[in-house]
Amino acid sequence: MNQFKTWIDEHFKGDPIIWGIVILLSLFSILVVYSATGSLAYKYAGGNTELYLFRHATLVFVSLTVMWLAHKVPYRSYALYARLAMYLSMPLLLITYLFGSNINEANRWLTIPVINQAFQPSDLAKLALISALAAMLAKRQNNIKDFKNTFLPIIIAIGIICLLIALANMSTAILLLSTCLLIMFIGRVPMKYLVMVVMVGVLGLTSAVFLGQRGETFVSRIEAFMDKDDVPFQAEQSYIAIATGGVTGKGPGNSEQRNSLPHPYSDFIFAIIIEEYGMIGGIAVLFLYLALLYRGMRIVANSNKAFGGLLSAGLSFALVIQALVNMAVAVGLGPITGLPLPLLSMGGTSLVFTGIALGIILSVSRGDHQDEMQAGSAMANKPKLKTA
Repeated sequence: MNQFKTWIDEHFKGDPIIWGIVILLSLFSILVVYSATGSLAYKYAGGNTELYLFRHATLVFVSLTVMWLAHKVPYRSYALYARLAMYLSMPLLLITYLFGSNINEANRWLTIPVINQAFQPSDLAKLALISALAAMLAKRQNNIKDFKNTFLPIIIAIGIICLLIALANMSTAILLLSTCLLIMFIGRVPMKYLVMVVMVGVLGLTSAVFLGQRGETFVSRIEAFMDKDDVPFQAEQSYIAIATGGVTGKGPGNSEQRNSLPHPYSDFIFAIIIEEYGMIGGIAVLFLYLALLYRGMRIVANSNKAFGGLLSAGLSFALVIQALVNMAVAVGLGPITGLPLPLLSMGGTSLVFTGIALGIILSVSRGDHQDEMQAGSAMANKPKLKTA
């Protein structure tokens, strides 16, 4: 037993509570997705429900492996990787918008030729922009009020990436812009510059509504949410699932609305969770996400480097805000967005990018802990002055 504990301590560094939360949500995801993909299996896989079980379980395992690999990389290295990934994501987003696969009237996907795997460049762009923004702010903390050298490169990067994403995915762009504003607020950016980012963001998003592919859908969803007399079909089925779930739920695998609710395994998986596990299960999931945010903020508070703190804050906010938005949509507190529930929804490369983000957070926690250990060791080995 002691040998196993030693092996765990040696190979799984960083915040142990974050590790526990991620593993719990990942295992729960396999169970819920298996239950929610029944109708999908009968429609596309000849009733082979195990196909989606094994496929999703494999992707969960891959995401956990990627997270483990990412947490082994010193987090300071991500400053360079993020800048390169940010520059790469800009042409990828443009290529996707012009030539990508069209799904639900939006070009969001590119297919990797060799392995024939589709992915959304917006996932890469989100991760890259948040990490690059943290690096830029950390590097310029002493000149944070310099508009030309500090703020202008930041607003250009945010504006270009958010606009390119908004052309095909408005909800993701709004979420990313909100996360960037939070990072800048934590990074001591003057309020007048934050107001300027908001103005530029509103201008860019408004342009995307008129020029992009999802402008009409975005407006119609806002109007549908404001119209209390006509509830959209997806929302109505979600409310039924939640209402019939009660306090304790119908039990694992006993959902009825999974057969009529669109995308019960991704966009509306939280409704299936409440239907099968009740309000107790829903509150437990909400608590795990809030605990994840709390541990991420603890890393920020304990970080001795500006880059590590801003990086952990940005990635933690991005993951948890998306989760809260997804859950809010399911219970009727927000318009339909199409955003998946991180770590729980069935997905492809989005799970991998989520794993990378969590691995980076753990890398920050691991790196700061090692810095403290080294500082403590240096103080202990420092020769003491002899007294007469």
